[in-house]
Amino acid sequence: MTVALLAATPVFLTKGDVTPEAELRAEAEATWKALEARYVAEAGGAPARAPATLSLQRGEGMLPSRNGQGRPGVVELRQNTPGVLEARLRVALRHELAHQLLWWACPASAEDRLFHEAFALAVSGELAEWREAPYQSMASASVELARNPDVDTPRARRALARVLNEDAGFPRALTRRLRQCQDGARWAVPLSVEELAGVAVEAAASATVVLNRHSGEVLFAEGDLKRAMPYGSTLKPFVVAGSAAPPPVLPSRADVPEWSCGDELPGNVDVKTALLRSCNGYFLDWEGQGRAPPKAFGPWGPVLAAVGLSSEPLDMADAIGLRSTLRISPWGLAQAYRLLAEARPELMAVLADNAALGTLSELSVSKAFVGVATKTGTVRDAESRPRLGWIVAVDEELIAVVARPGKMPRSFANEVPELLAKVRRKRVGQEAARVQVLGLVASGAVEAQCQGMGFALVGRTPRAVPEGFTKLAPLVSKGAAVCLGSPWRVRFPEAPAGRDYAGVFSWSPPPLHLPPPGVPSNPHSFKARRGSDFLFRTTRLQYTAGVVSAEDASLTGEPRVALARVVAHNERHPDSRHPGRPLCDTTHCQTFLGTVRVKPEEERALGLPPPRWRKWLPFSQGGQTPWREMRSRTQVEFLLGQGVTGLRFAEGRMLYLRTKREGGAVFDVSESHPCELLRSALKLPACPQTATFMDTRVLFEGRGRGHGEGLDVEAAKASGSSHEQILERAYGQ
Repeated sequence: MTVALLAATPVFLTKGDVTPEAELRAEAEATWKALEARYVAEAGGAPARAPATLSLQRGEGMLPSRNGQGRPGVVELRQNTPGVLEARLRVALRHELAHQLLWWACPASAEDRLFHEAFALAVSGELAEWREAPYQSMASASVELARNPDVDTPRARRALARVLNEDAGFPRALTRRLRQCQDGARWAVPLSVEELAGVAVEAAASATVVLNRHSGEVLFAEGDLKRAMPYGSTLKPFVVAGSAAPPPVLPSRADVPEWSCGDELPGNVDVKTALLRSCNGYFLDWEGQGRAPPKAFGPWGPVLAAVGLSSEPLDMADAIGLRSTLRISPWGLAQAYRLLAEARPELMAVLADNAALGTLSELSVSKAFVGVATKTGTVRDAESRPRLGWIVAVDEELIAVVARPGKMPRSFANEVPELLAKVRRKRVGQEAARVQVLGLVASGAVEAQCQGMGFALVGRTPRAVPEGFTKLAPLVSKGAAVCLGSPWRVRFPEAPAGRDYAGVFSWSPPPLHLPPPGVPSNPHSFKARRGSDFLFRTTRLQYTAGVVSAEDASLTGEPRVALARVVAHNERHPDSRHPGRPLCDTTHCQTFLGTVRVKPEEERALGLPPPRWRKWLPFSQGGQTPWREMRSRTQVEFLLGQGVTGLRFAEGRMLYLRTKREGGAVFDVSESHPCELLRSALKLPACPQTATFMDTRVLFEGRGRGHGEGLDVEAAKASGSSHEQILERAYGQ
């Protein structure tokens, strides 16, 4: 291997006119080895023949714009200070040796100036330097190269660098051509600008994804959702969100192509106009003023990285998709917009005007986007033709991302309202449902884990959630907590295995709860009636399925449809349980133990009209199974008061006499309270039918389970009736 390596390194001859000679030869040898290694890696092998001798000498009569030039076997260099191999000379040496390597390894390409210059720029380290130049569009770069196909001026080399910088790694068009060299194929067609630039978007594919912004569930998917592709202008809202300072108002510049963003552009442009019209010039000038947000999207950089952004942007042109260097998948883009919609509703309000004032205005379908926030993006080739179009749409429930190869977003905008309508028809119950959760558990004992990508919002700023289980209360103390790509897993001492919660957690302590005077209570019922510090938002469908499963997982068919209709109805009527607050997740409201698999009965129930009643609809397990429970007399008197006698039950209430002393008089007073207060406090299966007082104990007897009001689930199971008949029998007039 050593012999082969030495044989592949040419002999470098110097004349003493570029000094120091030994250092120059050492630099040339090291550079050659690096260039040859790159060739072998990309071409898949090394040339069979040995390279010729190369002469390194001072250039005579070189143009002022050049630091080096050459012909096969000869490299000429400009040295301004004898004895000093300054950085400029070293770059020129690498550039010219790249040409020498191609003349040796790929003689068939000798007349292809664009290929030679592209390879030399790509391997000499010059691309990073050209990146610092002012932004140049692909279209203008293409025009410049068409004017100067020999690429022998600084303007032409800048244009070529612009095209090469479109690809984050080594340009794949060059890799294909180098393999052609190694295979000995005929060089029939010279390399074109289109071939160089088009490689960055050749991976474009049609894809559609719709997810629910509350639960994160993917509701519709078509195409390759995980394929990372150039994203066009779709990340501009994240640039705005990442800015620590208010975005400026900037003067528009009609003579700059990047400011060509619609007719009658105002003389001064604010960020709303820039977003709606997708004005590239605004964002580039914002960066040019030195006041733009960080290049990596500020606090939103970790979010985009977590959902699959290929790498960190180097400048604003990268961030806003003017260069197709970076990529993200449709799935990842949808996840990022889910968090953005949660954190920045005011940005969604701006984007909701896009169909009226922005890139989707004045279309026959524009009116169908009322209430929908949209952002478009277009990826173009070197000739400014659309290679990939994007539309992101966000409404109150859904997030849709649509990518179409070879199309402008306006040409397929009609697909988006149709898509959203189709998803709603097929996937009912996608609107938000809110529930107070885990109220019976001490808030400090609740832990949560996101197995996807977890973020807690501190005001409007996302912060990554630590891996593994962590206390939930600190996560939601300053804003919502969102798990992208997965449900939350929540555990506490009574449920160490944990439960799934597909949705968004937030912190909302309930108001002070005081039991009504004279109403019996205990610590358990007090907690249930107080509510919870944790609010959880999911979909009505997911909530309904969770409650039905928690109340009776074995329920099927028409009875399950009936109960699901009641559960969904009650979610919209929480005031009889917690005025001004969502329902709780205990038997005081409706038991909810987290996210479960939705059954067809729940989907069917939410596709039906709501029940005709406009109040809370009670239900219980019911049944006729007899039961007997013993409780201490002390417990009963603690709830009902001393001297209780004549305790009886009727129509869901308990009635009894209680001895009362007032002044010197002793007399009995009658009391009446809902039976549910006694049942829940004493944890009885149902409201009793009888109560027998003994010396120190009380015997309760009854039938079935639950409070005995409204829908009797066990009776519904045995009835064989339709869901409509079950509801009419339970609630009647």
